[in-house]
Amino acid sequence: MLKAVLVDGNAMSRGLLNTVLTDGGYDVVGNTHTSDKGYLMVQKYQPHLVCIALDQVEDGQDVVEQIRANYPKTLVFLVSGALDATILQKALGRGVSGFIVKPFNADTVLKTIRNTVLAMVKKQQAQT
Repeated sequence: MLKAVLVDGNAMSRGLLNTVLTDGGYDVVGNTHTSDKGYLMVQKYQPHLVCIALDQVEDGQDVVEQIRANYPKTLVFLVSGALDATILQKALGRGVSGFIVKPFNADTVLKTIRNTVLAMVKKQQAQT
């Protein structure tokens, strides 16, 4: 079972995403409202994926860069209700693996994560 950490300042969004992931077979090992606490959870649980809200990525703490540098196999998904080309480019440049759009559609969220995980596994297999 893949482990996940959720970081979003909105408790309702965290709860909904928690439900979607748990129902989809993921083990949500932690959730919090700040990037600092989110990174501490990443250190503690070493999850396979982190879903982090846009406002937590842009809070100046460079959490995505810290995760990428210290946990390169952890997939980082940006969660936002507003994704435009500029945001997407910046996020990809920071090392974000995928995007989850609010409001959540359970099937879309699970498919996005599954497809990203499969793509990363194929990429790793090709490198070995």
